[in-house]
Parts: sequence; C-alpha cells; structure tokens
Amino acid sequence: MSGATAVASGLTPPRHAPLAIVVRGEAPESIHYGSVAVTDRDGNLLYGAGDPQATMFTRSSLKPFQAMPVVASGASAAYGYGDAEIALMCASHSGEPRHVDVVSSMLERIECTKEDLQCGVHTPYFYQWTETTPEPGATFSTLHHNCSGKHSGMLTWCRYCSHPIGNYLDPAHPLQQAIRKSVAHFTGVAESALVRGTDGCSAPNYAVPLAGLARGFARLTAACDDAEYGDAPARIFAAMSKNPGLVSGERRNDLAIMTAGHGDWTSKAGAEGMQAIAVKSRGIGIAIKIADGNPRALHPVTVAVLQQLGLLEHPEAGPLAPFHEPLQRNLRGLVTGRIQPVVELRKL
Repeated sequence: MSGATAVASGLTPPRHAPLAIVVRGEAPESIHYGSVAVTDRDGNLLYGAGDPQATMFTRSSLKPFQAMPVVASGASAAYGYGDAEIALMCASHSGEPRHVDVVSSMLERIECTKEDLQCGVHTPYFYQWTETTPEPGATFSTLHHNCSGKHSGMLTWCRYCSHPIGNYLDPAHPLQQAIRKSVAHFTGVAESALVRGTDGCSAPNYAVPLAGLARGFARLTAACDDAEYGDAPARIFAAMSKNPGLVSGERRNDLAIMTAGHGDWTSKAGAEGMQAIAVKSRGIGIAIKIADGNPRALHPVTVAVLQQLGLLEHPEAGPLAPFHEPLQRNLRGLVTGRIQPVVELRKL
C-alpha cells in the first residue's frame, strides 16, 4: 500500500544505502540507511553513497543561505552586526546565556522585541545535550528557541528594507522571496523547481538534491567574491567557523566538528538526520542524510565520511571522540552495544 501510494503521488523513493548499524552484543539490531554527496564549488559530484541526487528537506542546514540576503544587502552592517551576530543568524543554538544575549542585542538594535519573533517556544537544547533539567519554575521565551537568531536576522532585513514584519514568514513576503532566490543561486536548483515546506520554526524551508546542498556549502569556501552576493559567503563562513559555540552549543556535534576543523570547516546540522559541511582548504561541500531521521546514526556516519575523505586521522582522541562509534547503554549504565558506521564513499 505504501509503495502504491508513493507511486500514485508521484514520489520516487530514494535509493539509499546502509550507512550505520546498531550492534547489540555482537549482532546487528538496527540498520540506518541514507545517502551522502560530496561536490566541488561547481556542483561536480566527487564522492557519494546511496543516492546523492535524492531530493531532501534541508531543515536547519539551510540557515547560511537564509542569512545570505541579510549580509549581502548591507542590513547586517547597517545595524553594526559582527561575526557573533552573523553566526547566530546561522545557528541552531542551545539557548545558553551567550546565545540569548546576542539575540536580545540584535532585537534591541532593530527596535523589535521577543514578541516579534514568530519561531515559537521550546525548552532550550542545553538541557538535552548536557543531560540536565531546568531549575524548578524556570520559564523560557522565543529568545531561547534554537532558531531565534535566524528569525532576528529576518526581522533585520525587513527593517533595513522597510518591509512589514508582521507577516515576515509568509512565502510571498519580499524577504522569503529573497531567501528563495539565495537558495536557488547557491544550490543550483531553479527557483521554480524548489520544493517548499514549513520548518519546525514556521519559516519556509526547501528540499533540494543532496548534491545541491553540498554545492551550496562548497560555494561558501570560494576565495573570490560571488557575482550576486559579493563577500557575503566568505563572511558567513568566517563567522560560523570562528564562533562554533554560538552556532551550536555545549557538547553538540556542530561545535565538535568545527573545533576539529581548526577554522577550515563550517558545519550545520538539520533536523531529521541532515548534516552539511564546507571544507575551505579543499573547496568542497559535504551533505549527509539519514533516511529515518535518527541523529544517533548521523554523528558516527559524519565522522566516518570525514575519515574517508582524508580530513580526520584520529577521531577517537579529539573533539569528535564522543561521536565516533558511540556506545549504547541501558538505564543502569551498562554497555549494551555500539553504533558502527558502514558508509562506503565511492568516487564519482
């Protein structure tokens, strides 16, 4: 029935491949499928696994391109934003005080308040990743939402360009049209071919081929200015790579990846098992998708991809150690198994 429904609706299931196996004892218990694309700045596929051309929603890995119009238009400079603010516009932050402080400052400069943010409210990621619980009576606001920096950047563009802010998430709003143009430009997908959906933070989001997302990230590494967006790609790359803790948060994978890259890598994960990385020294972009959306498989697969590309020699001893073949434990803390990456990149 599900296959017939997929065919009837015009959907073609991606040709994913096994990327990771969850082992209990010494036997496989679960298998996570997915795909990988590695491209150069022109979009040429260099390496892949599974279905590198599979069209997938980008989720938060899209944020650098959602921030692109804010930086390229001069809006960020007009309000005195530096690397910290640009990094927050590209962040899925943890709602730590350093994150909330930057977002609050951005809103103050553009004469907006937290009530103008239309991202919603959730418990900060900090507690999930540090395995702690909020203090009794703790309350949170839109400022703590992981996308509040992105939304503050969107409001900044609206203020600078004198557009209304009440409907800034409407796909027909000039802001969202500018973002759609940015996404098309960097991923190499025609605007008319972009598949739109609604993200968890209520902003429009787009599905593109994995190779297109990889191409977009590769283009963040260009040494010369972009014909349409000038030095905005380079500024976004620099802001993110210099401020991985603002882009991410304590104990999180993007922080670990960019720390391991020593300024040469920019990384942005997305919900439902999406990961994108730009490598400046090689001029390449990497896009990884776990088919079932489970992040437990995404992290060891990402480490394995970096190893196979010759970018990482000893993950077990560096910042990525917690994400390298992580052990599985039960409620007593006993080791029950591990997550073993089985991804095999092929040269294309």
